[in-house]
Amino acid sequence: MSVTVRPAAGPRSRRPAKRASRIGDGVLYGLCAVAGMITVVIIAAVAYQVISGASPAISRFGLGFLWHTTWEPNLYRFGAGEMLFATLVTSFMALLLATPLGIAIGLFLSMLAPRGVRTVIGPLVEMLAAIPSVILGLWGVIVLAPLVQRVEPALNSALGFIPLFGSPQTTGLSVFTAGLILTIMVVPIVASLSRDLFLAVPRELQEGAAALGATRWEVIRGVVLPTTSSGVVAAALLGLGRALGEAVAVASVIGGGGTIQASMFQPGTTFAARIIDEFGSLDNKLHLAALFYCALILLVIGVLTNLAAQFIGGRLGGDQAMLVR
Repeated sequence: MSVTVRPAAGPRSRRPAKRASRIGDGVLYGLCAVAGMITVVIIAAVAYQVISGASPAISRFGLGFLWHTTWEPNLYRFGAGEMLFATLVTSFMALLLATPLGIAIGLFLSMLAPRGVRTVIGPLVEMLAAIPSVILGLWGVIVLAPLVQRVEPALNSALGFIPLFGSPQTTGLSVFTAGLILTIMVVPIVASLSRDLFLAVPRELQEGAAALGATRWEVIRGVVLPTTSSGVVAAALLGLGRALGEAVAVASVIGGGGTIQASMFQPGTTFAARIIDEFGSLDNKLHLAALFYCALILLVIGVLTNLAAQFIGGRLGGDQAMLVR
């Protein structure tokens, strides 16, 4: 019986493999660099177009555009104060309601639910984020607004001493209804990302805490939530970005008001809703520039939100690394 012994590969045989590996790395690096540059170019082009379109309004109104509330296109008088107020109120309401709900859903799906329940509810939560905003807006007009119309009197009678819960509306179309629609849109984003974060927590940390006698709630409170705090904050701010820029659903249920009012039961309008409502019926060139100015403000708010998410995530991420070590 003869055995054939093949000689070991020498330096010459390794050279083609190394050359092919270097070529592959170079191609991958080039593709990724091109993709990144395309993204930068697109963002720069969008910013340039928005700033260019808003320049006539910026020159005429300056920063006073932010707090003036008059919006009369036929008289060339424009102010974004009411839109800024409604945008912040509806987005903050959505963030305030959706964040604890999303975290609770994420904890249930990752740590508490049986496997069978998890496999059914998890995809349904993700499908909620895929529902087109126009369908949510239609549902809000047909179903949610009449429901809010019946709920607002009860809230006013119980909490009417707080200015936020003023006189109820007869239509149900209000800032409060818009905030509820945004909450429905933000919940699946926070829930899906939170679930993935909670599933990524090392099992050793959880089992170690349980071995020391911690209950399931103590493991969640002392290990899972502190370990994933930066990711949860980023998920909440990502949902806030969705709420800030939503147009169709909000425009359907917010009622189209024109003044700042303390009560959330009054109609209002946001930047996105104003743009989608009036972009097709412009009265003059200054009207178009004012809408571009609104878009520019919305763009700046979105950029600041992302920067805040990165800053908070970086600060909390360092604390988490120390906790794990």
